[in-house]
Amino acid sequence: MKSWLITGASSGLGRLMCEALLARGDRVVATVRREAAVEDLRARYGDRLQIRVLDVSQTATIKPVVEAAFAQAGHIDVVVSNAAYGLFGAAEELDDTQIERQIATNLTGSVQLIRTVIPFMRQQGGGRIVQLSSEGGQIAYPGFSLYHATKWGIEGFVESVRQEVAAFGIDFLLVEPGPTATRFSAGLDRANALPVYRDTAAGKMRHALTTGEFAIRGDAQKCVAAMIAAADADRVPLRLPLGSTAWENMEAALSARLEALRAMKAIACGADSQAE
Repeated sequence: MKSWLITGASSGLGRLMCEALLARGDRVVATVRREAAVEDLRARYGDRLQIRVLDVSQTATIKPVVEAAFAQAGHIDVVVSNAAYGLFGAAEELDDTQIERQIATNLTGSVQLIRTVIPFMRQQGGGRIVQLSSEGGQIAYPGFSLYHATKWGIEGFVESVRQEVAAFGIDFLLVEPGPTATRFSAGLDRANALPVYRDTAAGKMRHALTTGEFAIRGDAQKCVAAMIAAADADRVPLRLPLGSTAWENMEAALSARLEALRAMKAIACGADSQAE
């Protein structure tokens, strides 16, 4: 039996993950913004589910929730940083409040959760941190600039921190789903459209999202099963792409970036000091 802490557990992949873990007999501390959202799971699974109210954008509230979770559980094997949402709009269309909330939730909230968890995992002799990212942490769609900023940002943070804490037995898993059948689209914060963007890439993406033409291939249950299997593994991969769309988009983007990088070798190396 393992113990898990999962943020953003009221819906989507977080909710499905809670259900799967509880069904197999594990213990879960689930954080939600509304306690009632998971009351049905508590009624079914009793004290194997602990519910904590948390909005990760309110960073001052993260530490007491994490402290209480570790104090009650005694040992938490896996922390899943899942709380996040999408923001859509061309950069010019977004307002300051939307930008600040997106960064506070998806990036700053995840950073502060990980920072808070590390001392507890270090003291218990190790653990695993699963950070929900996205294919959008490696590639970019028009209209999702701030969402991508948070996902590319958290991936860079994790790349660095994993090196800092590896000696303590703490490892990381970055989960990168492609478009998946969850409530992500329903929870999308959308900026007010400016007519000037109607015929641009951002306008075409808005149309595809609005009409349902944007292809969604990912199966949420299969994604959760793959996440749990990876988190259970003795040796966890750093990145877990999920869905054929994610794999295809990331493979194309990374290949193009590598090709472009190689073409710049002479220029890059030419910038070295002649004395070296």
